[in-house]
Amino acid sequence: MREMTELELYYNKFNEEKRLDSRHGQVEFITSMKYIHKYLPADRAPGEIKILDIGAGTGRYSIALAEEGYDVTAVELVKYNLGILKQKRDALGDALKGSLTAMQGNAMKLKKLADNTFDVTLVFGPMYHLFGNEDKSKALAEAMRVTKPNGIILVAYCMNEYSVVTFAFKERNILQCVEEGRLSGDYKTLSQPEHLYDYMRLEDIDALNASLGIKRLQIISPDGPSNYIRPFLNQLSEEEFKYFIEYQLSTCERADLIGAGAHTVDILQNTK
Repeated sequence: MREMTELELYYNKFNEEKRLDSRHGQVEFITSMKYIHKYLPADRAPGEIKILDIGAGTGRYSIALAEEGYDVTAVELVKYNLGILKQKRDALGDALKGSLTAMQGNAMKLKKLADNTFDVTLVFGPMYHLFGNEDKSKALAEAMRVTKPNGIILVAYCMNEYSVVTFAFKERNILQCVEEGRLSGDYKTLSQPEHLYDYMRLEDIDALNASLGIKRLQIISPDGPSNYIRPFLNQLSEEEFKYFIEYQLSTCERADLIGAGAHTVDILQNTK
């Protein structure tokens, strides 16, 4: 029997559903869905549009898009997450307006998927857990391969400064980080695979795109300040939270804020 990886063991215990249903999870989802819809082809019916969700997790985006009528393929590495996704899909049955194919797979080697197949490709989880430019380049190159020419690829990254501020300082792990050599002289996180997450700065993302010759359309902060203020978000009334969402959607493209949040979503056009 194959031994589970550290990543699989982590997600077997991590409550992904709870995170996605939280207030800060809602901020990320609502913002990301706005930009997915912005770049979906406007000249075709949903059922004619093919969407690939790489690193689909438990299906938050895949299920929502299939419910809207799109032809969705979800690829997930972690078998536990994939099982939840399939259960949610099957429970919907005929209520699902579109189609949803779910399969296990690795973002760096999408061997079951043909070239030039998808109109829009989401890469919302894999880059969090891939270490070094080589593996990240493989994943982005695979996304490019299976996306149609001039198709859209949305790629999410975990950002360096949020990690340093929260883990090193807010949670008071700075002395441990220094002792273990987990920070460079300019406070760049030096993660190893055993730490499970890798972190980027904007210049790192820019360099990755340049190495593959892919064109950026825009880059956004899908969560803005929400992860920094989780307890305060939870205290807001529904009306107050509505205004926070409006604030987030009005500021998520601001260049002076991108990179400060927990994540970015890089929106790319496949110009291969």
